[in-house]
Amino acid sequence: MEPAEIVTVDREQIACDGGKGGLGHPRVFLNMEGKGQIDCPYCGKRFVLKQGSAAE
Repeated sequence: MEPAEIVTVDREQIACDGGKGGLGHPRVFLNMEGKGQIDCPYCGKRFVLKQGSAAE
């Protein structure tokens, strides 16, 4: 299944709220834990760690 959107980030711990204001979803905090990417369980947005970014 293709992700709804791919977002490049520079840290392993991120938060997602759907990005649509009142039409989004509850804010969830996601941790890639060295995997390099993670999908939001609500909206399917994929967060990918920018190459060369150091893990916190």
